Amino acid sequence: MPKVVDRAQQRRDIGAALLRLLAREGLEEVSVRTVAAEAGRSAGAVQKYFSSKDELLRFALDLTGERATERLLRVDPAGPTKDVLRRYVEATLPLDEDRRAEAVVWAAFAVRGALRADFGAVLAEVDREVRGHLAELLGAALAAGRIRQDLDPFAVADALIAVSDGLSVRLLYNPDDQAVLLTALDTALTALLGAGTDEL
Repeated sequence: MPKVVDRAQQRRDIGAALLRLLAREGLEEVSVRTVAAEAGRSAGAVQKYFSSKDELLRFALDLTGERATERLLRVDPAGPTKDVLRRYVEATLPLDEDRRAEAVVWAAFAVRGALRADFGAVLAEVDREVRGHLAELLGAALAAGRIRQDLDPFAVADALIAVSDGLSVRLLYNPDDQAVLLTALDTALTALLGAGTDEL
């Protein structure tokens, strides 16, 4: 009886090896051969799923975006808006090994996205999804009178994405400042939401 191969699982396993390699060595070191070595497979086995470096990189970008989106969807939306937003932003920050690896990959792709429109489009789509989630949450809080009525949910969502991006970069090169930077997140949330609600 022929062996049944779970192609989706094989791609995920190769993808996990790819993300490890990207986080450790950077984009320049990615090739079918180096990913195969990291995954403990032959180059031919990897080429069954990815025929080129570009295909590998695009898969890594998609996988990183999917993981970030899944984490955001798991954030508990209950509680004061400021606390919920803090949990959303924390879910995007490199505060553990997996998220750190993803943040390294994301930062590398941000640079590549400035030079390659196809990569930039994927990054922009993830930003749009995150912006939509945040604006929906803020819109519900606005409708319920839990935040200031003059706030624009989309403008606040854009500001939160900018705060998240900045904190992520700083945590990558200075992880020892985690406590200081999380305090800065609280300061930013208070500044964005303002005073005058029962949540602050």
